[in-house]
Amino acid sequence: MKLGRTKTLEQVDVLEQVLGYTFRDRSLLQQALTHRSHRGEPDAAAGDNERLEFFGDAILGFLVSEELYRLGSRLREGTLARIKSNLVSAARLYAVAVQLDLGRYLWLGPGEEKTGGRHKQTILANAVEALIAAVYLDGGIEAVRGLVRRLWLEELERSGIDSLARADYKSALQEHLQAFQQPPARYQVVSTHGPEHRKQFTIAVWVGDVRLAEGRGVSKKAAEQQAARTALARLQQTLPAETP
Repeated sequence: MKLGRTKTLEQVDVLEQVLGYTFRDRSLLQQALTHRSHRGEPDAAAGDNERLEFFGDAILGFLVSEELYRLGSRLREGTLARIKSNLVSAARLYAVAVQLDLGRYLWLGPGEEKTGGRHKQTILANAVEALIAAVYLDGGIEAVRGLVRRLWLEELERSGIDSLARADYKSALQEHLQAFQQPPARYQVVSTHGPEHRKQFTIAVWVGDVRLAEGRGVSKKAAEQQAARTALARLQQTLPAETP
């Protein structure tokens, strides 16, 4: 494989060691790490990673679902879906990219390089999905199953599926904010209504100076969970955009 000017064989060797997988066809690895902004550069791969990203998303979803089916025989479909959503979320993908130090290996165009593309959450999360597809195409389902187990599922097997089955939206929101390098959430009581024995609380959740959502409940804890759940859903729908 002809490597680009910004990559060396030694760098690729290091990434393969971190992955625990050695590519037979390193052109697949280069394509997985090539952002669309690099198209047209003299050292560009045969294609960028967008199609691989699409494929990798499906592969990751399948393998996580397979493991949850195996471990979660006592859980209902809605609970399994919630756990899967957490495991394949953009925040979790970004956390894996940081763990792999994936940003240093990307092929980016000059514009993305200047604007900090190696640290952009969306670019990194997409590159992880593309990498999953590249491993699958190079080594088959068992190779990628081993990768997903190491990077996603070992903690699940250690702590047990029941720990993820409990809906803790405050913790999930905090993990999301940390992954995207945002300040921690803070909660503020907006109002209380009703008699003492049937009081209803309304609580707002803030991140920095932005009020993200409100929640209501019969206790402060319940209202905070509802606020965190709404805030998390909104954040996951409005991920940072890439440079066109």
